[in-house]
Amino acid sequence: MPKKKKKEKVRSESGTGKEVVVYKGATFAEFILPSGYVRMSENPEVRIAVDKIADLVSNMTIHLMENTEKGDKRVKNELSRKIDVNPCRYMTRKTWIYKIVSDLLLHGDGNSIVYPVMRDGLIDELRPLEMQNVGYNCDETGEEYSINYGGRVYTPDEIIHFAMNPSPVYPWKGTGYRIVLRDLIQNLKQANKTKSSFMTGQYMPNIIIRVDAMNEELASEVGREQIKKKYLGEAKPGEPWVIPADLLEVQSVKPLSLQDIAINPSVEIDKRTVAGIIGIPAFFLGVGKFDKDEYNNFVDTRIMGIAQIISQTLTRDLLYSPDWYFKLNPRSLYAYNLTDMVSAGTSMIKLNSMRRNELRDWVGMDPDDEMEELLVLENFLLQEDLSKQNKLKGGEK
Repeated sequence: MPKKKKKEKVRSESGTGKEVVVYKGATFAEFILPSGYVRMSENPEVRIAVDKIADLVSNMTIHLMENTEKGDKRVKNELSRKIDVNPCRYMTRKTWIYKIVSDLLLHGDGNSIVYPVMRDGLIDELRPLEMQNVGYNCDETGEEYSINYGGRVYTPDEIIHFAMNPSPVYPWKGTGYRIVLRDLIQNLKQANKTKSSFMTGQYMPNIIIRVDAMNEELASEVGREQIKKKYLGEAKPGEPWVIPADLLEVQSVKPLSLQDIAINPSVEIDKRTVAGIIGIPAFFLGVGKFDKDEYNNFVDTRIMGIAQIISQTLTRDLLYSPDWYFKLNPRSLYAYNLTDMVSAGTSMIKLNSMRRNELRDWVGMDPDDEMEELLVLENFLLQEDLSKQNKLKGGEK
């Protein structure tokens, strides 16, 4: 049995003399959260959805791009390496992005803040802040703001503030799904409790024994135990019972199932709603079957939407050159099979828009020196060179 929390009466610091009740051993959450409250991070369906999105977004490499007259090209320097390889001490790019996405969807309620640590005028590391310890300050208009963290105040130009679902009151601040998902999470928790009760079966006996006469013995618990021991003995599980034919009657009762109380359909509806709010296909939560087209659309929309938030925020807060920008590459996330990749690569090779070694890299093969040259078919010529092809000319008279 858990120990009862002790309470003491202390005087307020303001000197008003009013008594305040303090419970020793109680956490702050016990005072501000209602009884039975379930955190989003403790709900399996929400965790599955958030982890899937964070895992996919963190798998994308971060490219530093440059606008040129002939199109955008990738830039490889110390800055691109810092962001894509080791943005923070003791963290890789995957774990760093994973933390940011988890904050946006779960812990930061639509916000994630990173503090750039500078050394000798260069970026030493990009340190993610613990969102539970972040406080926001804003003026009366709501246009200017700052944050409190660890006893210090930071202005927006000192931090990198990722935000999703802008607040209608404070557009610079993101909003999460905590309020929207609250009732759904409670429903799923209650469904799990009901399922656990059905699995234990402690409130649903599946065997009823009817005894003829001996009413006095049946009136007390001791008497009923004596009858069970007398006629049923110490039978082991799985062994047959030997009982008098005319004295006892055993009847098997089929208990209610989860299907009988329609719990499975209601749980499925709640899971679909959770998936729709967070923005993932329902089959990630065990509802329905995997669909390739739906998955690829999920990558094109939800995953790329969060990737755009990250890339545009990094571009805004880290880059000075107007020709540079960051981009997260989604190519490795799509549901390709080997045949599709080879077919697409072969078509580009035939059009002289891709080297064969690039196709080998797609399928995970090492480059080959003999496959570095471009292949050009005879039929593909520049428009001004069409007159040079002999077979297009008429025959001699």
